Amino acid sequence: MKFAEHLAAHITPEWRKQYIQYEEMKAMLYSGVERAPSPEAVEQSDIARYYANFDEDFFHHCEKELRKINTFFSEKIAEATRKSGNLKSELHNAIQSAGRDRAGSVKRFAVKKALNRQVKRNVQYRKIHELRLAFSEFYLSLILLQNYQNLNFTGFRKILKKHDKLLGTDAGAKWRQQWVDVAPFYVNKDIDKLIHDTENMVTRNLEGGDRQKAMKRLRVPPLNDQQSPWVTFKVGLFSGAFAVLVCAVIISAIFTNAPDNWRIAVRLYRGSLLIILFLFLIGINVYGWRTSGVNHVLIFELDPRNHLSEQHLMEIAAITSVMWSLSVLAFLYSDALSIPAYANPLMLVVLLLAFLFNPTRTLRHHARFWLLRVLGRIIAAPFFHVGFADFWLADQLNSLVPVLVDFQYFVCFYVTSVNWEVNTDSNKCVDDVGLISRPIVACLPAWFRKYSTTFFNVAFSSLYVYTKDDYGSTWENPFFYLWIVFGFVSSIYTYIWDIKMDWGLFDANTGENRFLREEIVYSSPNYYYFAVVEDLILRFGWTLSVSLTEMGLIHADIMSSVLAPLEVIRRFVWNFFRLENEHLNNCGKFELYEIYL
Repeated sequence: MKFAEHLAAHITPEWRKQYIQYEEMKAMLYSGVERAPSPEAVEQSDIARYYANFDEDFFHHCEKELRKINTFFSEKIAEATRKSGNLKSELHNAIQSAGRDRAGSVKRFAVKKALNRQVKRNVQYRKIHELRLAFSEFYLSLILLQNYQNLNFTGFRKILKKHDKLLGTDAGAKWRQQWVDVAPFYVNKDIDKLIHDTENMVTRNLEGGDRQKAMKRLRVPPLNDQQSPWVTFKVGLFSGAFAVLVCAVIISAIFTNAPDNWRIAVRLYRGSLLIILFLFLIGINVYGWRTSGVNHVLIFELDPRNHLSEQHLMEIAAITSVMWSLSVLAFLYSDALSIPAYANPLMLVVLLLAFLFNPTRTLRHHARFWLLRVLGRIIAAPFFHVGFADFWLADQLNSLVPVLVDFQYFVCFYVTSVNWEVNTDSNKCVDDVGLISRPIVACLPAWFRKYSTTFFNVAFSSLYVYTKDDYGSTWENPFFYLWIVFGFVSSIYTYIWDIKMDWGLFDANTGENRFLREEIVYSSPNYYYFAVVEDLILRFGWTLSVSLTEMGLIHADIMSSVLAPLEVIRRFVWNFFRLENEHLNNCGKFELYEIYL
């Protein structure tokens, strides 16, 4: 692997500007050699003067990079020393507190003593657990700083060696010996001492002298996020199987006699397919964030040692997509298989819910429990502190409203006297109880996220449907106009919020990135311009739905089945720039282990 690739794979994303700009310096060298005058056209003295001027500029650039690295390393090592002192103090206080509790417990009344001892023991356990987490994250930060130290020294060594090779001189080696070999960031060994002290403290005071157990807790994940070949194989296998099966589903739906009304089957299966699409696209999001240096692990406060990679998310999506396809095929061929047709979608959803709520520590339990905790905080938001992950997931739910509405239909369908073989009433659970419950369900994500404009939009659209038969035509119904007006107000407001607040675009100080912002992470400004236009079009996609359905050109269920995945795709694009904006503005302001202290 070339050093430039090695550097890109191992940098700490939020520090990326503080590393040696190796690619820039390499390009500077090649450009300097290419622009050098030809010996056939000028005197040798002119060539020597050109290279002398070039060296002056190149080494001046090296000095600037060296100062930047020295300054950043000094700040970080001072910060690490201070935090090490704080952790030692916290650990000392916890040990002293435990000693006092043991000494004083002898003097207490028997029953009260036992109760207090249990309470103190629980408090002490939580304190020790928090300290273990804090030391674990602190140790990770030390390893990252040590990695920063080594990468930058290697970068200087390689770029100066390349300088000497291209220019046929030893000036680079001399400059390295004079400046880099004695630079504070390289000769400072405080980081090694801090790492050694942290290992000893955790071993001696938190793990009872068991060094193997201590080092397992302090284990640092691979800094280059190597992917598992086995997981890659499974993603490819199940994705290929899904591609074949979905073709079989389409052909079967066309050429076989479906059990009954197609709208019922669409509503029962659509929500689970949208969830699978959402999971797959989140996997692509994670890949994009990781390769672009957006530290989603820190932003979402995930465990750096144990979290899902893009491969794992795509694996889950691929496996569940195969399950979905098999369930639909079983539904279509239920008579031949002698299986009650409507048992198939129920079994699929039961399996998916069993996977999500499985209480055992199996099947990606860390990720599942994290998701359930965040969902719990979203629902109980007025009573609990919420963080970025909670806001982010609540935003995702606003794009998954069709999933929630279909789930409401799913529950109502199976609760209210389902016929397991034949069902022809497509208005069941839509025109009766659905007139009240469906709007409430549709408003839940907006309630979680406090998007008030959505309430009016849903309310007037529901009133329009409810009073539709009371008017001779759509144009005579006042609720239709109120629905359209508030639909435009909601779309305009949310679009502006997307662009300005969530993405931070159209900043006053854009520099070269016109209409964007001063700093961008992704490689081309065209990605941003595309996203701005795409978000505008899909935010107003509902206008096409209203036009076509009200004119009777297309059925509402078909239009919903088209717009729902488009909204998931819009949110997929939104995620890239929302995380980027959070990374640029807030990621460097906190570190994980501060949460535990």
